[in-house]
Order: sequence, then C-alpha cells, then structure tokens
Amino acid sequence: MKLALLLLLVWAGFGQQVADTSFNPPIEKPAYAPGKGPVVLVDEAHFNFHTMEGRYGAFARLLARDGYTVKPNTAPFSAASLKGARILVIANALHEKNREDWTPPNPSAFTENEIKAVIDWVRGGGSLLLIADHMPFAGAASALGAALGFTFTNGYVTAPVRRRNIPDVFTRESGALADHAITIGRTPAERVDSVATFTGSAFRAAKVEAIIVLGSGFVSLTPERPGDMSKITERTPVDGWLQGAVTRLGKGRVAVFGEAAMFSAQVAGPERMPMGMNHPHAARNAQFLLNLMHWLSGLL
Repeated sequence: MKLALLLLLVWAGFGQQVADTSFNPPIEKPAYAPGKGPVVLVDEAHFNFHTMEGRYGAFARLLARDGYTVKPNTAPFSAASLKGARILVIANALHEKNREDWTPPNPSAFTENEIKAVIDWVRGGGSLLLIADHMPFAGAASALGAALGFTFTNGYVTAPVRRRNIPDVFTRESGALADHAITIGRTPAERVDSVATFTGSAFRAAKVEAIIVLGSGFVSLTPERPGDMSKITERTPVDGWLQGAVTRLGKGRVAVFGEAAMFSAQVAGPERMPMGMNHPHAARNAQFLLNLMHWLSGLL
C-alpha cells in the first residue's frame, strides 16, 4: 500500500515543475550597484536540474537585482574555469547515467579532479553553495560533500505530518532555525525568523554552524526506485540532522543545503501549486537567500 499521496507526489512531480517568472520580490537595500558585485557562477555543466534559464531563474534574477554578476558555468570544474569567480553555486547536479533515469545507483556528478579543484579553490578564498535535494541528487553530491566533511542521506526527508501543499517551516522560536548572522542580516528589516523547505535530503557534519535542524519525528525514506514508497520502504530517523549548515575552509566559505526548491520560485503540477520562495509559507525565503549570499560574499 502506498503512503498517503507519496509525500504529495513529491510536490506534484519534478517533471511538472516550471519556473514562476512573475516572482520578483522587492529588495530594500541592494548589496551592490547593478552589475558591480562579485561574480557568481551557477553550475550548468553537470546535468543540473536547476539552471539560470530554468527552475533557478528567480534565484538568478534576485541575485542580479542585489548587484551580483551572475553567470552560468558550462565547463568541468578546474582552476581555469573557477578563476575570477567569488561564489560557486551547485544545485542538484547529476551524473550522466541519471540524466533521464534516476534509479540507483546514483554515482558522483563530479570527477575526483573536479572535486580537488573545487576544494583547492575554496581553500584559496572562494565560496561554495552546494545544494543537494532528495534522491538522486544527494547521491550525486555525496563524494563532494564527503570531501567537505558532510554526509548525505540519499532519500526523501519527510515530517511526521505533512499537509497538502504545505512545506516544512523551521522557526527561530522553535530552535530549528539558528540564531546566526545569516538569519539576523544587516538591518532589522533583513531579519529572518522562519524558512520553509520542500522535502529534500538530510545530512550530518561535524564542526559546522547549523542553520536548519530537523526536529523530532523527521525520517528519511530510501526507496529502491525514486518516488516508489510503501509501508516497507527503508526509513532512517533523522531528528537532529541538518538541512542547512555553513562552515569555513581555509580562506573560503562553504554553505550546504539539502533542499533546492526553497531557493526557487516554481509552480508544480496541473494545479500550478506555488513551490519555493513564492509559497505563502516561504515569505522570508527570498531574504534568507540574500542574507546567505551576503555571508558567502563576506558582507556578513
């Protein structure tokens, strides 16, 4: 017997998610003059599910309006391809094997040489935002995550109770959202007291600054095939695990998040349900993203 609505059919099915091009929230105090901010590379060289022209269109537009110079990365990671960038964003990369078929195994999206190049670049002063959603994306990011000290579950994180079209909301009041420079911001208007996520993965890491902590009752479901859950699907309790954290590596900074839609603005399924920063329960996600980028670029 299938679980109720299969985690809402994982938000109406990835194949039916399209960008919400109307999402354009105000920015009270842009961090940089237009086009004068640090260079942000958004990875598109690893069969990424989220790209600047696709599901991360709202992500790219928001950063550009904050003054960042946002560009796609279309080459394998190397010292040459990363040269000149201040921030590298990797969102839901995949190995070519899983481009059309997400069935495990889910090999690394990155070669050993690429992982070394990214690590060396961060140590030298670069900032990395690594986003790895539920199966197969967490599996594809696991080797890079491990090199950074993060261990992913390649499953689907779900709360004890999930209501239709309602994301998981993490609040400062409950302790699930950390009191951190990223949630405090530069001004009272930038303060973030709640953040919403939409399923995703969980991870563990030592010696990091937790940002989003999963609470009691959260589990990670690991089916044999993506989305094919039942009562006998393997379940791993993940209360106390993380869905967002930051750390420093050498001269650089690293942010890891186990959910990608929280930084997007999409509509999902035939009902065109809002999913991401455009969701009513995610009203502070856009500011959270800006604060996160300010931390990665050194403003916070």
